[in-house]
Amino acid sequence: MNVRIAGTGSYLPVKTLSNDDLSKIMDTSHDWIVQRTGIHQRHIAAEGELTSDMATKAAEKALKAANVSADDIDFIVCATTTPDLTFPATAVTIQAKLGLKKDSFALDVQAVCSGFVYALSVGNNFIKAGQGQKGLIIGAEKMSSLLDWTDRSTAVLFGDGAGAVVIEATKEEGILSTHLHSDGTLCDILKTSGGAAQSEHVGKVTMEGRAVFKHAVIKLAQSVEEALSHNNISADDIDWFVPHQANERIIDAVADRLGFPLEKVIKTARNQANTSAASIPLALDDAVKNGKIQKGDLVVIDALGAGLSWGSALIKW
Repeated sequence: MNVRIAGTGSYLPVKTLSNDDLSKIMDTSHDWIVQRTGIHQRHIAAEGELTSDMATKAAEKALKAANVSADDIDFIVCATTTPDLTFPATAVTIQAKLGLKKDSFALDVQAVCSGFVYALSVGNNFIKAGQGQKGLIIGAEKMSSLLDWTDRSTAVLFGDGAGAVVIEATKEEGILSTHLHSDGTLCDILKTSGGAAQSEHVGKVTMEGRAVFKHAVIKLAQSVEEALSHNNISADDIDWFVPHQANERIIDAVADRLGFPLEKVIKTARNQANTSAASIPLALDDAVKNGKIQKGDLVVIDALGAGLSWGSALIKW
């Protein structure tokens, strides 16, 4: 029993915020942001637009692409760090909005920017354990609600959006392996300033940028190397590298370290910024829609986020 990705979908809010727009509300400029991140704009959820709303729209598109209905789905795993409510899980709200069958189940995974890789691994294992035949794996974030809009070191980096994939049991090759890691001793270099157990507020994103950059480049490269070694292949065998879209400087540094030519690297950070758990499924859907990723291609994904958490997956499309 193997598991394959049968369809992809994505949703980005209508509203965009350019670097020039940000320069009007904080001490920054278009050139300053682009030089450090490669980001030109980001999408921002409308007032009252929830994480579950964006996730549902992305999931509906993934279902259509996979040519399956909501009744065919056995479970949802939603990766998010910006849930609609502290509880219940945002996944169950999506389950209700999609109208999934009564014997389906849904849960959230919280690994921040690594969330989609974690959620994909969880869903892959559900199917391999016989707990379903088809699942929705979603990454959805309303990061704008966690930002201090006076802090240019963090506010310029993030955006909102959602991406989804349908996974299903198959006898063919599909998800070849997943590799997950975390190191809680590094939890303080990227976190929020609040949370339900210690304050009445969720807090705002705080980050030690240089430390995160250093760990990201090293750990992301090591995670891909782990996937390649596990499957006894080399970087030359990879058709597409789809990394977490933290910023272009990190992506380019990781690709260079691994020896991936830039023409094999999918990058969406320029127009979407860092959408946390949503970034990889958004990038996958973009690459599929643009005719880059084709059936039979070998695709490696990887991400690093707060925790620190990181991981990779190797996928035969």
